[in-house]
Amino acid sequence: MADDSKQDIVGLARAYDCYETVDASAFQRKARTLQSMWREERGYPVGIKNGKRYGARLAMPWARESLANYMTEVAKEAIRREVLDPVRSKSKLYGKPRIFENLLSSQPLCFNLFAELQIDLKAATAFVRAMGIEQVAEVTAIAFEHSPGRGDEAYTGDRSAFDVFVEYTTKSGKSGFLGIEVKYHEKLIGKAAMLRGRYEEVAQASGAFKPDCLPDLRIQPLQQIWRDHLLACSVLQHGDYDEGAFVFLYPRDNQHCAEAVDQYRACLVQHDTFVVWTLEDAWQAARASLVKDWGKLFYDRYLDFARVERV
Repeated sequence: MADDSKQDIVGLARAYDCYETVDASAFQRKARTLQSMWREERGYPVGIKNGKRYGARLAMPWARESLANYMTEVAKEAIRREVLDPVRSKSKLYGKPRIFENLLSSQPLCFNLFAELQIDLKAATAFVRAMGIEQVAEVTAIAFEHSPGRGDEAYTGDRSAFDVFVEYTTKSGKSGFLGIEVKYHEKLIGKAAMLRGRYEEVAQASGAFKPDCLPDLRIQPLQQIWRDHLLACSVLQHGDYDEGAFVFLYPRDNQHCAEAVDQYRACLVQHDTFVVWTLEDAWQAARASLVKDWGKLFYDRYLDFARVERV
């Protein structure tokens, strides 16, 4: 990218109160700016901390009271049911207040993308088939922040969970699942989690990984992908379903995620339990399956990066 283009993006981010030095790529800066533009266009109050305005955040406690981070009434109702209900949300790891105030967070994105499909399983079935899982006869359930057993050594023994969990039956009568991890602006660089001996056991039993790649899989940026993939492998090894896969979903222009996916694929011997979806493809498939104006609402909120460039 030319230096003047970089400067234009920085200047625009400053104008929308969302310039952050933690952004390591033009994509991250565009995503943060798009969220700030979305907030300002709707007149939503900006988040302020220690006197600093954060354009891609909503003011608290207003954000929690209004649930303005969620685009439709269906998504808001899902948050009331899944997050605000103390019984239903018990043991689930929803980041608060981030899930209410942070416009860039991938947890709100999960609800904005999948809440409509959760209550319309016919549309969910069409969506999953359109995303390439053609053997699906019927999606039977969609859950958020799901783990088959947090801390259970029968699985991975940690507190990992799938952002979204899809259960289905196949045309041949088998049971299946998709454990989905959703990313938006993340660069997959952060503190690695504590390694567990159980990871090695599941990895070996799966037969999916090249042994000489294990050192790379133990560290970022691959470790989180690996741990979620291992959770899916452990569900299969436990015999809960006849088939299943881990799905990694991210915007196609997020080069941090794209590069990590390429590195991760190079570590695999078997690819049938690791699936990659782009957010753009998921939006197209969901838009074709859902009615009303959801498609435009979602595109304007999360994917219209050209608007940032036009401005």
